[in-house]
Amino acid sequence: MSKQAPPRRLKTVLAVTLLAALPVLTRAESFVDVKPSPQQVAWQDLEFGVIVHFGTNTFLDREWGDGTAAPSVFHPDKVDPDQWARAVKAAGVRYMVLVAKHHDGFALWPTGQTDYSVKASPWMGGKGDLVRMASDAAKKNGLGFGVYLSPWDRHDPRYKDSAAYDKYYLAEMEELVQNYGPLTEWWLDGAGSAGHVYDFAKYVETLRTYQANTMVFADVALFDYGDIRWVGNEQGIVQGENWNVIDRHGQLRWRPLEVDTPLHKNHWFFSSKPDFAASLKTVDELMDNWESSVGHGGQLMLGVAPDTHGLLPEADVRRLAEFGRALKARYGNEANLVSKHAATDDNTAAAIDDDPSTFWSAPAGSANATLEVDLGRDVTFNTAMSMERLDAGQNVHAYAVQAWDGSAWKTVAQAQAIGHMKIDHFAPVTARKVRVNILSSVGTARIREFKLFDVKP
Repeated sequence: MSKQAPPRRLKTVLAVTLLAALPVLTRAESFVDVKPSPQQVAWQDLEFGVIVHFGTNTFLDREWGDGTAAPSVFHPDKVDPDQWARAVKAAGVRYMVLVAKHHDGFALWPTGQTDYSVKASPWMGGKGDLVRMASDAAKKNGLGFGVYLSPWDRHDPRYKDSAAYDKYYLAEMEELVQNYGPLTEWWLDGAGSAGHVYDFAKYVETLRTYQANTMVFADVALFDYGDIRWVGNEQGIVQGENWNVIDRHGQLRWRPLEVDTPLHKNHWFFSSKPDFAASLKTVDELMDNWESSVGHGGQLMLGVAPDTHGLLPEADVRRLAEFGRALKARYGNEANLVSKHAATDDNTAAAIDDDPSTFWSAPAGSANATLEVDLGRDVTFNTAMSMERLDAGQNVHAYAVQAWDGSAWKTVAQAQAIGHMKIDHFAPVTARKVRVNILSSVGTARIREFKLFDVKP
Protein backbone atom coordinates (compact mmCIF):
# COMPACT_ATOMS: atom_id res chain seq x y z
CA MET A 1 0.00 0.00 0.00
CA SER A 2 1.46 3.37 -0.98
CA LYS A 3 2.09 5.98 1.66
CA GLN A 4 -0.05 9.08 1.55
CA ALA A 5 1.81 12.16 0.27
CA PRO A 6 2.20 14.93 2.89
CA PRO A 7 -0.03 17.97 2.50
CA ARG A 8 1.34 20.76 0.29
CA ARG A 9 1.66 23.11 3.28
CA LEU A 10 3.80 20.55 5.12
CA LYS A 11 6.01 20.18 2.03
CA THR A 12 6.51 23.93 1.97
CA VAL A 13 7.39 24.08 5.66
CA LEU A 14 9.88 21.24 5.27
CA ALA A 15 11.50 22.94 2.26
CA VAL A 16 11.84 26.25 4.10
CA THR A 17 13.29 24.48 7.15
CA LEU A 18 15.88 22.67 5.02
CA LEU A 19 16.86 25.86 3.22
CA ALA A 20 17.28 27.67 6.52
CA ALA A 21 19.66 24.96 7.66
CA LEU A 22 21.95 25.46 4.67
CA PRO A 23 24.87 27.92 4.88
CA VAL A 24 24.05 31.34 3.49
CA LEU A 25 26.16 32.12 0.43
CA THR A 26 26.28 35.82 -0.35
CA ARG A 27 27.85 37.33 -3.42
CA ALA A 28 30.27 40.20 -2.88
CA GLU A 29 28.64 43.49 -3.74
CA SER A 30 31.82 45.51 -4.22
CA PHE A 31 35.57 45.15 -4.43
CA VAL A 32 36.09 46.04 -0.77
CA ASP A 33 33.80 43.19 0.30
CA VAL A 34 36.26 40.63 -1.08
CA LYS A 35 38.84 39.37 1.41
CA PRO A 36 41.85 37.07 0.93
CA SER A 37 42.01 33.57 2.34
CA PRO A 38 44.60 32.93 5.09
CA GLN A 39 46.52 30.88 2.52
CA GLN A 40 46.65 33.82 0.11
CA VAL A 41 47.90 36.16 2.84
CA ALA A 42 50.63 33.66 3.74
CA TRP A 43 51.59 33.27 0.08
CA GLN A 44 51.83 37.04 -0.45
CA ASP A 45 54.15 37.26 2.54
CA LEU A 46 56.62 35.00 0.71
CA GLU A 47 57.19 37.81 -1.85
CA PHE A 48 59.98 36.16 -3.88
CA GLY A 49 60.17 32.75 -5.56
CA VAL A 50 61.97 31.01 -8.42
CA ILE A 51 60.78 28.67 -11.14
CA VAL A 52 63.27 26.06 -12.41
CA HIS A 53 63.22 25.04 -16.09
CA PHE A 54 65.19 21.85 -16.79
CA GLY A 55 64.42 19.08 -19.26
CA THR A 56 65.02 17.86 -22.79
CA ASN A 57 65.03 21.50 -24.01
CA THR A 58 68.17 22.04 -21.91
CA PHE A 59 70.09 19.63 -24.12
CA LEU A 60 68.64 20.79 -27.43
CA ASP A 61 69.03 24.58 -27.09
CA ARG A 62 65.27 25.03 -27.24
CA GLU A 63 62.76 27.18 -25.42
CA TRP A 64 59.79 25.28 -26.82
CA GLY A 65 59.92 21.52 -27.22
CA ASP A 66 57.62 19.85 -29.73
CA GLY A 67 57.29 16.51 -27.96
CA THR A 68 59.50 14.58 -30.38
CA ALA A 69 62.76 14.62 -28.41
CA ALA A 70 63.98 11.15 -27.46
CA PRO A 71 64.20 10.54 -23.68
CA SER A 72 67.84 9.58 -24.26
CA VAL A 73 68.80 13.25 -24.76
CA PHE A 74 68.21 13.84 -21.04
CA HIS A 75 71.51 12.78 -19.53
CA PRO A 76 72.89 15.23 -16.94
CA ASP A 77 75.90 13.98 -14.98
CA LYS A 78 75.98 16.21 -11.88
CA VAL A 79 72.38 17.02 -10.99
CA ASP A 80 72.34 18.91 -7.68
CA PRO A 81 69.05 20.57 -6.67
CA ASP A 82 70.67 21.39 -3.33
CA GLN A 83 73.02 23.71 -5.25
CA TRP A 84 70.00 25.35 -6.87
CA ALA A 85 68.31 25.84 -3.49
CA ARG A 86 71.41 27.28 -1.83
CA ALA A 87 71.99 29.68 -4.70
CA VAL A 88 68.46 31.05 -4.85
CA LYS A 89 68.18 31.31 -1.07
CA ALA A 90 71.25 33.57 -1.14
CA ALA A 91 69.24 35.93 -3.35
CA GLY A 92 66.43 36.18 -0.78
CA VAL A 93 64.14 33.62 -2.41
CA ARG A 94 61.59 31.87 -0.16
CA TYR A 95 60.11 29.18 -2.41
CA MET A 96 61.07 27.15 -5.46
CA VAL A 97 58.75 25.82 -8.19
CA LEU A 98 59.98 23.00 -10.44
CA VAL A 99 58.73 22.55 -13.99
CA ALA A 100 57.91 18.86 -13.59
CA LYS A 101 56.48 18.64 -17.12
CA HIS A 102 56.79 21.35 -19.76
CA HIS A 103 54.82 21.58 -23.00
CA ASP A 104 56.90 18.83 -24.60
CA GLY A 105 55.28 16.31 -22.24
CA PHE A 106 58.54 14.91 -20.81
CA ALA A 107 58.07 14.14 -17.09
CA LEU A 108 60.89 14.66 -14.59
CA TRP A 109 59.58 12.02 -12.20
CA PRO A 110 58.97 8.29 -12.89
CA THR A 111 55.27 8.68 -13.55
CA GLY A 112 53.20 5.57 -14.03
CA GLN A 113 51.08 7.27 -16.68
CA THR A 114 53.55 7.38 -19.58
CA ASP A 115 56.95 6.06 -20.61
CA TYR A 116 57.92 9.55 -21.78
CA SER A 117 59.79 10.41 -18.60
CA VAL A 118 63.10 10.17 -16.77
CA LYS A 119 62.59 6.44 -16.32
CA ALA A 120 63.21 6.05 -20.07
CA SER A 121 66.37 8.19 -19.96
CA PRO A 122 69.96 7.14 -19.23
CA TRP A 123 70.09 9.48 -16.21
CA MET A 124 70.64 7.39 -13.07
CA GLY A 125 69.88 4.28 -15.11
CA GLY A 126 66.25 5.30 -15.41
CA LYS A 127 65.86 5.28 -11.61
CA GLY A 128 66.02 9.02 -11.01
CA ASP A 129 63.27 11.25 -9.63
CA LEU A 130 64.05 14.93 -10.06
CA VAL A 131 60.83 16.06 -8.35
CA ARG A 132 61.85 14.12 -5.24
CA MET A 133 65.37 15.57 -5.30
CA ALA A 134 64.11 19.13 -5.76
CA SER A 135 61.45 18.77 -3.07
CA ASP A 136 64.00 17.41 -0.61
CA ALA A 137 66.49 20.17 -1.44
CA ALA A 138 63.88 22.88 -0.93
CA LYS A 139 62.88 21.45 2.43
CA LYS A 140 66.51 21.10 3.52
CA ASN A 141 67.17 24.76 2.76
CA GLY A 142 63.99 26.09 4.36
CA LEU A 143 62.23 26.91 1.07
CA GLY A 144 58.66 26.22 0.06
CA PHE A 145 58.24 23.88 -2.91
CA GLY A 146 55.84 24.00 -5.82
CA VAL A 147 55.12 22.20 -9.09
CA TYR A 148 54.46 23.31 -12.67
CA LEU A 149 52.56 20.67 -14.65
CA SER A 150 51.81 21.96 -18.13
CA PRO A 151 48.21 21.47 -19.27
CA TRP A 152 49.38 21.61 -22.90
CA ASP A 153 51.11 18.36 -23.87
CA ARG A 154 52.66 18.17 -27.34
CA HIS A 155 53.73 14.53 -26.99
CA ASP A 156 50.88 12.47 -25.58
CA PRO A 157 48.29 11.37 -28.17
CA ARG A 158 45.55 11.57 -25.54
CA TYR A 159 45.74 15.36 -25.74
CA LYS A 160 43.52 15.26 -28.83
CA ASP A 161 40.70 13.75 -26.74
CA SER A 162 39.79 16.16 -23.93
CA ALA A 163 38.11 13.55 -21.74
CA ALA A 164 40.96 11.05 -22.11
CA TYR A 165 43.54 13.72 -21.49
CA ASP A 166 41.75 14.97 -18.37
CA LYS A 167 42.07 11.47 -16.90
CA TYR A 168 45.76 11.41 -17.81
CA TYR A 169 46.46 14.86 -16.35
CA LEU A 170 44.54 14.06 -13.17
CA ALA A 171 46.45 10.80 -12.71
CA GLU A 172 49.77 12.65 -13.00
CA MET A 173 48.49 15.34 -10.66
CA GLU A 174 47.52 12.76 -8.05
CA GLU A 175 51.04 11.33 -8.12
CA LEU A 176 52.56 14.76 -7.56
CA VAL A 177 50.18 16.06 -4.92
CA GLN A 178 50.28 12.88 -2.83
CA ASN A 179 53.98 11.99 -2.85
CA TYR A 180 56.11 15.12 -2.53
CA GLY A 181 55.03 16.86 0.65
CA PRO A 182 53.17 20.14 1.11
CA LEU A 183 53.13 22.25 -2.06
CA THR A 184 53.33 26.04 -1.90
CA GLU A 185 52.11 26.61 -5.43
CA TRP A 186 50.66 24.76 -8.42
CA TRP A 187 51.31 26.32 -11.84
CA LEU A 188 48.77 26.06 -14.67
CA ASP A 189 50.38 27.67 -17.70
CA GLY A 190 47.93 28.60 -20.43
CA ALA A 191 50.44 28.55 -23.30
CA GLY A 192 49.24 26.56 -26.29
CA SER A 193 45.83 25.87 -24.79
CA ALA A 194 43.68 28.03 -27.07
CA GLY A 195 40.65 26.03 -28.15
CA HIS A 196 41.29 23.05 -25.88
CA VAL A 197 38.71 22.23 -23.21
CA TYR A 198 40.04 21.18 -19.81
CA ASP A 199 38.10 20.04 -16.77
CA PHE A 200 39.68 22.67 -14.54
CA ALA A 201 36.97 22.23 -11.93
CA LYS A 202 38.04 18.61 -11.49
CA TYR A 203 41.72 19.56 -11.51
CA VAL A 204 41.27 22.00 -8.66
CA GLU A 205 38.92 19.66 -6.80
CA THR A 206 41.58 16.94 -6.93
CA LEU A 207 44.33 19.32 -5.86
CA ARG A 208 42.27 20.60 -2.92
CA THR A 209 41.55 17.04 -1.78
CA TYR A 210 45.21 16.48 -0.99
CA GLN A 211 46.72 19.98 -0.86
CA ALA A 212 44.15 22.35 0.64
CA ASN A 213 46.69 25.14 1.20
CA THR A 214 48.36 25.12 -2.22
CA MET A 215 47.96 28.31 -4.25
CA VAL A 216 46.90 27.80 -7.88
CA PHE A 217 48.54 30.08 -10.45
CA ALA A 218 46.77 30.63 -13.77
CA ASP A 219 46.26 33.42 -16.27
CA VAL A 220 42.76 34.89 -15.92
CA ALA A 221 42.14 33.95 -19.56
CA LEU A 222 42.67 30.28 -18.69
CA PHE A 223 39.98 29.88 -16.06
CA ASP A 224 38.08 31.93 -13.53
CA TYR A 225 38.91 30.70 -10.09
CA GLY A 226 42.69 30.56 -9.64
CA ASP A 227 44.26 31.92 -6.46
CA ILE A 228 47.01 33.87 -8.26
CA ARG A 229 47.01 35.66 -11.62
CA TRP A 230 49.60 36.43 -14.29
CA VAL A 231 50.83 40.00 -14.56
CA GLY A 232 50.54 39.96 -18.37
CA ASN A 233 54.22 40.32 -19.30
CA GLU A 234 57.57 38.63 -18.74
CA GLN A 235 59.58 41.83 -18.21
CA GLY A 236 59.27 41.72 -14.43
CA ILE A 237 57.06 44.79 -13.97
CA VAL A 238 53.64 45.64 -12.60
CA GLN A 239 51.99 48.26 -14.77
CA GLY A 240 49.79 50.87 -13.11
CA GLU A 241 48.00 50.63 -9.77
CA ASN A 242 47.92 47.10 -8.36
CA TRP A 243 44.58 45.98 -6.92
CA ASN A 244 44.29 42.47 -5.49
CA VAL A 245 40.62 42.10 -6.39
CA ILE A 246 39.71 41.70 -10.05
CA ASP A 247 36.43 41.40 -11.92
CA ARG A 248 36.45 38.22 -13.99
CA HIS A 249 33.26 37.95 -16.06
CA GLY A 250 31.23 39.73 -13.39
CA GLN A 251 32.74 37.70 -10.56
CA LEU A 252 34.87 39.51 -8.00
CA ARG A 253 37.79 37.53 -6.64
CA TRP A 254 40.90 38.16 -4.56
CA ARG A 255 43.62 37.21 -7.00
CA PRO A 256 47.07 38.73 -6.38
CA LEU A 257 49.72 39.14 -9.04
CA GLU A 258 52.69 36.92 -9.74
CA VAL A 259 55.35 38.56 -11.90
CA ASP A 260 57.44 36.00 -13.78
CA THR A 261 60.68 36.94 -15.52
CA PRO A 262 63.85 34.95 -16.33
CA LEU A 263 67.29 35.50 -14.82
CA HIS A 264 68.62 35.41 -18.39
CA LYS A 265 66.74 37.80 -20.65
CA ASN A 266 64.58 35.83 -23.14
CA HIS A 267 65.83 32.48 -21.83
CA TRP A 268 63.81 30.24 -19.54
CA PHE A 269 65.93 27.19 -20.38
CA PHE A 270 69.72 26.95 -20.45
CA SER A 271 71.36 27.34 -23.84
CA SER A 272 74.89 26.64 -25.04
CA LYS A 273 74.56 29.48 -27.56
CA PRO A 274 76.82 32.52 -26.97
CA ASP A 275 73.93 34.89 -26.29
CA PHE A 276 72.90 32.96 -23.17
CA ALA A 277 75.86 34.10 -21.05
CA ALA A 278 75.49 37.65 -22.33
CA SER A 279 71.79 37.67 -21.40
CA LEU A 280 72.42 37.31 -17.64
CA LYS A 281 70.72 40.23 -15.91
CA THR A 282 72.82 42.68 -13.95
CA VAL A 283 72.25 43.37 -10.26
CA ASP A 284 70.66 46.70 -11.22
CA GLU A 285 68.26 44.96 -13.61
CA LEU A 286 67.31 42.43 -10.95
CA MET A 287 66.80 45.21 -8.44
CA ASP A 288 64.52 46.95 -10.90
CA ASN A 289 62.56 43.70 -11.33
CA TRP A 290 62.21 43.35 -7.54
CA GLU A 291 61.17 46.96 -7.00
CA SER A 292 58.76 46.81 -9.95
CA SER A 293 57.09 43.64 -8.71
CA VAL A 294 57.41 43.11 -4.95
CA GLY A 295 57.71 46.88 -4.55
CA HIS A 296 54.39 47.28 -6.36
CA GLY A 297 52.45 44.75 -4.32
CA GLY A 298 53.17 41.74 -6.54
CA GLN A 299 55.15 38.53 -6.19
CA LEU A 300 58.43 38.10 -8.07
CA MET A 301 58.91 34.71 -9.75
CA LEU A 302 62.44 34.59 -11.18
CA GLY A 303 63.28 31.92 -13.73
CA VAL A 304 66.51 29.96 -13.22
CA ALA A 305 67.91 27.34 -15.57
CA PRO A 306 70.34 24.51 -14.72
CA ASP A 307 72.85 23.61 -17.44
CA THR A 308 73.45 20.25 -19.15
CA HIS A 309 75.31 19.03 -16.05
CA GLY A 310 72.26 19.72 -13.91
CA LEU A 311 73.89 22.67 -12.12
CA LEU A 312 73.19 26.37 -12.13
CA PRO A 313 76.09 28.02 -14.01
CA GLU A 314 78.68 29.58 -11.71
CA ALA A 315 78.00 33.02 -13.19
CA ASP A 316 74.34 32.65 -12.22
CA VAL A 317 75.23 31.54 -8.70
CA ARG A 318 77.49 34.57 -8.26
CA ARG A 319 74.87 36.94 -9.65
CA LEU A 320 72.19 35.60 -7.32
CA ALA A 321 74.47 36.06 -4.32
CA GLU A 322 75.40 39.58 -5.46
CA PHE A 323 71.75 40.47 -5.80
CA GLY A 324 70.92 39.07 -2.38
CA ARG A 325 73.62 41.21 -0.78
CA ALA A 326 72.46 44.29 -2.69
CA LEU A 327 68.84 43.71 -1.71
CA LYS A 328 69.75 43.38 1.96
CA ALA A 329 71.96 46.47 1.84
CA ARG A 330 69.19 48.54 0.25
CA TYR A 331 66.07 47.28 2.05
CA GLY A 332 67.27 45.29 5.05
CA ASN A 333 66.29 46.37 8.55
CA GLU A 334 69.71 47.91 9.14
CA ALA A 335 69.08 50.35 6.29
CA ASN A 336 65.67 51.40 7.61
CA LEU A 337 65.97 55.01 8.80
CA VAL A 338 62.74 54.81 10.79
CA SER A 339 64.09 52.12 13.11
CA LYS A 340 65.49 54.93 15.27
CA HIS A 341 62.75 57.37 16.20
CA ALA A 342 61.45 59.55 18.99
CA ALA A 343 59.10 58.14 21.63
CA THR A 344 55.63 57.50 20.26
CA ASP A 345 52.32 55.84 21.11
CA ASP A 346 51.80 52.10 20.91
CA ASN A 347 49.61 52.33 17.80
CA THR A 348 52.26 54.17 15.78
CA ALA A 349 55.07 52.03 17.20
CA ALA A 350 53.40 48.92 15.76
CA ALA A 351 54.07 50.18 12.21
CA ILE A 352 57.72 51.15 12.71
CA ASP A 353 59.07 48.16 14.64
CA ASP A 354 60.43 46.10 11.70
CA ASP A 355 57.82 43.47 12.59
CA PRO A 356 55.13 42.87 9.93
CA SER A 357 53.02 40.86 12.39
CA THR A 358 52.09 44.10 14.19
CA PHE A 359 50.23 47.02 12.63
CA TRP A 360 48.99 50.58 13.04
CA SER A 361 45.25 51.04 12.72
CA ALA A 362 43.33 54.12 11.63
CA PRO A 363 40.28 55.05 13.72
CA ALA A 364 37.53 52.51 13.05
CA GLY A 365 35.44 53.42 10.05
CA SER A 366 37.47 56.51 9.15
CA ALA A 367 37.82 57.45 5.49
CA ASN A 368 41.14 59.23 6.07
CA ALA A 369 43.81 59.26 8.75
CA THR A 370 47.52 59.93 9.23
CA LEU A 371 50.37 57.78 10.49
CA GLU A 372 52.94 60.33 11.71
CA VAL A 373 56.49 59.57 12.80
CA ASP A 374 58.94 61.83 14.63
CA LEU A 375 62.39 60.57 13.70
CA GLY A 376 64.01 62.44 16.58
CA ARG A 377 66.60 64.06 14.29
CA ASP A 378 66.88 65.38 10.77
CA VAL A 379 67.14 62.55 8.28
CA THR A 380 67.77 62.58 4.53
CA PHE A 381 65.82 60.00 2.54
CA ASN A 382 64.57 59.39 -1.00
CA THR A 383 62.54 56.18 -0.73
CA ALA A 384 59.54 55.10 1.32
CA MET A 385 58.17 51.59 1.83
CA SER A 386 54.61 51.08 3.04
CA MET A 387 52.89 47.75 3.74
CA GLU A 388 49.15 47.39 4.20
CA ARG A 389 47.59 44.70 6.37
CA LEU A 390 45.39 42.84 3.91
CA ASP A 391 43.59 40.29 6.10
CA ALA A 392 40.45 42.44 6.04
CA GLY A 393 40.89 43.49 2.41
CA GLN A 394 42.71 46.19 0.46
CA ASN A 395 41.21 49.28 2.04
CA VAL A 396 43.57 52.12 1.11
CA HIS A 397 42.41 53.79 -2.10
CA ALA A 398 44.61 56.91 -2.04
CA TYR A 399 47.59 57.97 0.04
CA ALA A 400 50.48 60.43 0.16
CA VAL A 401 53.93 60.31 1.77
CA GLN A 402 54.58 63.73 3.28
CA ALA A 403 57.53 65.41 5.02
CA TRP A 404 57.37 68.36 7.42
CA ASP A 405 59.48 71.25 6.06
CA GLY A 406 59.25 73.36 9.22
CA SER A 407 56.04 75.15 8.34
CA ALA A 408 53.89 72.76 6.33
CA TRP A 409 53.56 69.18 5.12
CA LYS A 410 55.18 68.66 1.72
CA THR A 411 53.98 65.76 -0.46
CA VAL A 412 56.91 63.77 -1.83
CA ALA A 413 54.93 60.81 -3.26
CA GLN A 414 51.28 60.11 -3.95
CA ALA A 415 49.35 57.18 -5.43
CA GLN A 416 46.24 55.05 -4.96
CA ALA A 417 47.10 51.45 -4.04
CA ILE A 418 49.45 50.34 -1.26
CA GLY A 419 48.56 46.65 -1.05
CA HIS A 420 51.08 44.14 0.26
CA MET A 421 53.98 46.54 -0.32
CA LYS A 422 54.51 49.83 -2.09
CA ILE A 423 57.92 51.39 -2.70
CA ASP A 424 57.96 55.08 -3.65
CA HIS A 425 61.07 56.84 -4.96
CA PHE A 426 61.37 60.64 -4.96
CA ALA A 427 63.93 63.44 -4.89
CA PRO A 428 66.00 63.48 -1.67
CA VAL A 429 64.37 65.31 1.21
CA THR A 430 65.64 66.11 4.71
CA ALA A 431 63.11 66.19 7.53
CA ARG A 432 62.57 65.23 11.16
CA LYS A 433 58.89 64.38 10.82
CA VAL A 434 57.23 62.30 8.11
CA ARG A 435 53.80 60.79 7.67
CA VAL A 436 51.66 58.52 5.56
CA ASN A 437 48.48 60.45 4.87
CA ILE A 438 45.62 58.07 4.07
CA LEU A 439 43.62 60.31 1.75
CA SER A 440 40.88 57.78 1.11
CA SER A 441 40.04 54.37 2.52
CA VAL A 442 37.01 52.13 2.44
CA GLY A 443 36.96 50.30 5.71
CA THR A 444 39.61 50.75 8.37
CA ALA A 445 43.12 51.28 6.98
CA ARG A 446 45.86 49.28 8.66
CA ILE A 447 49.60 49.67 8.02
CA ARG A 448 51.94 46.81 8.95
CA GLU A 449 55.20 48.61 8.20
CA PHE A 450 56.38 52.07 7.23
CA LYS A 451 60.07 52.48 6.41
CA LEU A 452 62.37 55.11 4.92
CA PHE A 453 65.63 54.59 3.03
CA ASP A 454 68.36 56.66 1.49
CA VAL A 455 68.86 54.63 -1.68
CA LYS A 456 72.18 55.15 -3.46
CA PRO A 457 72.46 54.76 -7.26
